[in-house]
Amino acid sequence: MSSYSSTYYLLLTTYYLILTTTPMTLSKTDYILFRECPKNTWYKIHQPDIYYKAELSEFEKHIIETGNEVELVARQLYPDAVLVEGRDEGAQKLTRELIAKKQKVIFQPVFLKDGFLAAVDVLEYNPATKSHDITEIKASNEADKKRHYYDLAFQVNLLKRCGLKIGKINLMHLNPEYTRFGKLDIKQLFAIDDVTLEISELGEEVALEMEQALKYLSSDTEPPGSCSCLYKGRSNHCTTFHHSNPTVPKYSVHDISRIGLSKKKLAELMDGSHFDIKEVPEEMELSEGQRNQVNAYIFNNILMDKGGIREELKTLVYPIYFIDYETFPSAVPMFDGFSPYQQIPFQYSLFVLESAGSALKHFEFLHDKVSDPSKDFVESMQKQIGKVGSLIVWSKKFECTINKQIAERVPEAAGFIEDINNRTYDLMDVFTKQHYVHKDFKGSTSIKKVLPVLAPELSYKELAIQEGGTAASSWMKLIGNDLSAVEKTQLRKDMLAYCKLDTLAMVRILEELEKMIK
Repeated sequence: MSSYSSTYYLLLTTYYLILTTTPMTLSKTDYILFRECPKNTWYKIHQPDIYYKAELSEFEKHIIETGNEVELVARQLYPDAVLVEGRDEGAQKLTRELIAKKQKVIFQPVFLKDGFLAAVDVLEYNPATKSHDITEIKASNEADKKRHYYDLAFQVNLLKRCGLKIGKINLMHLNPEYTRFGKLDIKQLFAIDDVTLEISELGEEVALEMEQALKYLSSDTEPPGSCSCLYKGRSNHCTTFHHSNPTVPKYSVHDISRIGLSKKKLAELMDGSHFDIKEVPEEMELSEGQRNQVNAYIFNNILMDKGGIREELKTLVYPIYFIDYETFPSAVPMFDGFSPYQQIPFQYSLFVLESAGSALKHFEFLHDKVSDPSKDFVESMQKQIGKVGSLIVWSKKFECTINKQIAERVPEAAGFIEDINNRTYDLMDVFTKQHYVHKDFKGSTSIKKVLPVLAPELSYKELAIQEGGTAASSWMKLIGNDLSAVEKTQLRKDMLAYCKLDTLAMVRILEELEKMIK
């Protein structure tokens, strides 16, 4: 077990011991989690060893870090505020003292009443109305009514229980229309929505749910039966889904492509206890893609449309350039010309095949400075990509969008960008158009699913970096100050190896597709 895991588990164990020796307390975080899956939340509180069995992914860690970063930036809008640290009795006592003396702005004041606990991002006293305004800070580009509104309604209910008069209720989030030029403009970076009416209308509903959640989660007895995620698609399953639903196989009807968007279909399958894909009724109405996925699994056959594959590939022109990008979505724009969460392209890998059967040439780029990579990125590509030939990518929409954004920041490269975008072919189209369907794709067209089937000799398992989320967060480590020179050298090698394999994967997949149509 890693030192991170050991420390994390120790904290969880301590948290569990506290819970078992004190009355149940429902935080606003657990209330939101309860709304998504009650049983999953019960495990988090009563059996954290099950809930936290898997370590947080790099993507999940990044989300947490991003939220903290955005909140720290937002606080700059309130220079005279007082910060309450912690959630313990001392923090609660300080909160009461600050409110009593009518402190203008308080960050993270803590409230505990009737078993409900919450810290408010920004609490602002309005002397004219003798009420308090609440502002919730979210690290997103827009409001999420299913989560953010209920989060705020929980806080409002609790503060009213504590005797506070509530005035305006605000939701502060990043402004997607803001583009940075020069010094970061904090006021323009954020948008503040007045959601007082919307949150007020949720008051009674949330108050009732809070009581239901507290009662449900206070029980020491594990709730019987399956969890509510049984009726959701795989991407929306909770952390403890397999523990709550042991009869559901790891590859189940929940993995049928886009089944989560067909609630009626999924409900029909669940109500009939059809969990295994082999149990999908023949008469059930499915889309062509869904039926192909199911049949490929049931009959263990490969759907191959050689004519369709041939039509796709006949447009390719040599030399062929296989290219893959790595990008970082910075919530707070780091450089001029970027908006919140706009991707920063910092790396590419390029294989060049001059003609059929010729030796592959490889080129790569990795920006390792704290500066906008855009100009160096595109200038490097211009040196390696000629004026004729097809560019092959996996997910054309993404790469071409990145290219267009680069052209906005580096206008002198606009002609080059337009040209290569016009010559770009998406190799994933062969699979999204169902020209080749294999049971082991499991309904996905991700290169991570296609590669093991068509070129099993290539594997990400031996790499230090195995997926895009880790690659993105690695760039921040590479340009940061926390690693030694030796560590940065190794990280650089790992990042180059990952991006190179992503690109080589396209080379091998194309080779296998060409063999099929000969």
